Amino acid sequence: LAWSALWSIPFASETLRGVLEHRYAVREASALPPADVIVVLGGGSNYAWLDREDVDPTRLRSSRLAAGARAWHAGKASKVILSGGGVGNTTEARRMADAIQRLGVPEEALMLEERSHDTRDNARFSTALASEHGGRHLLLVTSALHMPRAKLLFTQAGADVTPVPVPEGRPAVGLRERWLPSRRALWRSGRAFKEFAALTAAWIGARAH
Repeated sequence: LAWSALWSIPFASETLRGVLEHRYAVREASALPPADVIVVLGGGSNYAWLDREDVDPTRLRSSRLAAGARAWHAGKASKVILSGGGVGNTTEARRMADAIQRLGVPEEALMLEERSHDTRDNARFSTALASEHGGRHLLLVTSALHMPRAKLLFTQAGADVTPVPVPEGRPAVGLRERWLPSRRALWRSGRAFKEFAALTAAWIGARAH
């Protein structure tokens, strides 16, 4: 109970997450280097903003798809790989394709990677797809929490990675938001512990090889 109580405090949760989230700086699209392709990993949004009449990618600061769209609009790469598997016509990559077109990225700029079921698959299949179309320098777009593990796995797969981390939600402000225990903070702490465990496993796997 004491352990759960500790990690349900937003300040403790954000401190824990910050160890991973602050490893790579969030940059504006204009500050990113040119690359061969932009890779956006699935799992980052329920795309609730699709219901809006006017969707502006510059205002969607916590959306992976918006970050990928901003990089594409800034001319950092001509192609965007959307990586996410599934079954039949319901793959995550296809849902992402429908959504990112609302952000101004045309269908002809998109390549769909629909076979992956985890981050290691994302890395293997997306790197291979990028290589088939001209290069291995990737602008890798995923959440800031997920970025350390994603970058490690993509590097293991042979990619030259420039991280494009996307923050998850806004930071807590005010005494009440930072210190009052909440189920949301506990859930966010749980995601961080899961990510630490998965990153450790990926690192051990890399050392073993």
